[in-house]
Amino acid sequence: MAKRELVRCGWCGADPLYVAYHDEEWGVPVRDDQRLFEFLILEGAQAGLSWITILRKREAYRKAFAEFDANEVARFGARQVRKLLGDPGIVRNKLKIESAIGNARAFLRVQEEFGSFASYQWDFVGGKPIVNRRASSKQVPPRTELSDALSKDLKKRGFRFVGSTIVYAHLQAVGVVNDHLVGCFRHAQLAKKRR
Repeated sequence: MAKRELVRCGWCGADPLYVAYHDEEWGVPVRDDQRLFEFLILEGAQAGLSWITILRKREAYRKAFAEFDANEVARFGARQVRKLLGDPGIVRNKLKIESAIGNARAFLRVQEEFGSFASYQWDFVGGKPIVNRRASSKQVPPRTELSDALSKDLKKRGFRFVGSTIVYAHLQAVGVVNDHLVGCFRHAQLAKKRR
């Protein structure tokens, strides 16, 4: 008997890195602040670029941004900015680099106010993932009322590179929203884990 091929969301294509990201990470609920900070930084870096470009640079980002330790990144100054601008492993865009540092500081303020960034972010959905039932990628919007609201609040708190489209991609990535298509094998798996 032949093994049945798994059906996946079409956006991940056949690139092994992209497929692994789709199968193991995308849409899995994240409640760990360090991982949430990582995705915020990476989503901001991705603005105007493809996600696969950022995935290929992810290890370099981890090294450049202190394993995404917000406390460490918040202390970066002009010397670190100059060093990062010379790092070919990351996106060398001064605005994105400076926003990552500023976002670390804003992230710490949110942690101080809410106890954790996870508590703050998950409160927007009452602590439970939104499970969408979309049959086609054409049905997946670039932004929603939820991403509009979170984006607006993040900007008010001093975050940058957090427009509604970037925020929606972040929410999908960290499982606040399950946007795996209903035909994708991960949709049902993650819908069962809804808590």
